[in-house]
Amino acid sequence: MTRPLWRRILLSAVMILLACFIGIPLYYIVVNTFKTQGQMVTSPLAPPTELFLGNFQEVLTDPRMYRSFANTLYVTALSVVLQLVVGALAAFAMIMRTSRLNLLIGNILLIGFIVPGQSTLIPLYRTLVGFKLVNDLNGLVVMYMGGAIFCYFLIQGYMRTLPFEVIEAARLDGAGPFRIFWHIALPLIKPILVTVGVFQTMWVWNDFLIPTVFISSPDKRTVVLQVYNAVSEFTTDWPMFMTVSVVALIPMVIFFVFTQRHIVSGLLAGSVKG
Repeated sequence: MTRPLWRRILLSAVMILLACFIGIPLYYIVVNTFKTQGQMVTSPLAPPTELFLGNFQEVLTDPRMYRSFANTLYVTALSVVLQLVVGALAAFAMIMRTSRLNLLIGNILLIGFIVPGQSTLIPLYRTLVGFKLVNDLNGLVVMYMGGAIFCYFLIQGYMRTLPFEVIEAARLDGAGPFRIFWHIALPLIKPILVTVGVFQTMWVWNDFLIPTVFISSPDKRTVVLQVYNAVSEFTTDWPMFMTVSVVALIPMVIFFVFTQRHIVSGLLAGSVKG
């Protein structure tokens, strides 16, 4: 049923106001990256009178930024791939063989999913100390592997909509579990894998808490830690801090622009199957 014209106008007006409200902080940050400290103090919301690129030149010539980008890319790529592999295999195993033990394991995973991560930081830190993974990028990867639980629940929900007649036919033909997963299940769950991968990539890239707790060496900082470090190094130079923030956000903005359609299509595909 088509909405009345006045409702559509009202809805559009509300959405435009919300977009402006949300966009003001972003505008404030971006516009002040092209200003000097004095210009920002005198006119923080006004467009720059002249295009000042000194902030970007200083940030982009800092080798620490490139090192932090490389660290973040390594941690994000490896973490997300492992999360998807573990989550998909666990979901496939749970779907293919239902038993009381699997139900118990699923409930334990659910409890682990709802427990706040902050409450487990101290025992996790002591555990990583024992394995000598504190202040190590691989230690961050191990920590982010906990996100496989989130992947497991989303992928499992999607797998329940798959046509199991095809899987049963493959079983009758003598296909083993790994062959069924690789050749049948995996191609069918690609939409949800992409969707979950986008979610987890943005989480790992933008996460602040875990790197702050487990990383102390300057040469192992992630991008978010480099932004935080700019606060202490440029406590009075706010345009410089905002420039570091914008440079750190650019990869995720580009990533989201090119993958946002996969988020919607993946979730909708799981909701209309079957």
